[in-house]
Amino acid sequence: MTENTPHIIQYKTLVAVWGALIVLTVVTVLVAQVDLGFINIWLALSIASIKSALVIAIFMHMKYEGWLLRLCLFVALATLAIFIGFTFFDTLYR
Repeated sequence: MTENTPHIIQYKTLVAVWGALIVLTVVTVLVAQVDLGFINIWLALSIASIKSALVIAIFMHMKYEGWLLRLCLFVALATLAIFIGFTFFDTLYR
């Protein structure tokens, strides 16, 4: 597929992703009601990462973009992850 060729995502794919997002939201709510200690934060962040990856890849059509835009997104997300990691280290050792 070339850069200028439009891509069409089938409705069943969009509905499947939407259903997965609903299921992951329900899982997030159920996990938040259980006290798992420090694992709650990591589990919530993991589920949120999966949900955001689905939205970015399918609904925002990042799956069909070129390598440069994907690289820019990766750099931005890696920077965000570093800052979140530094925040966790700061709150962990207070």
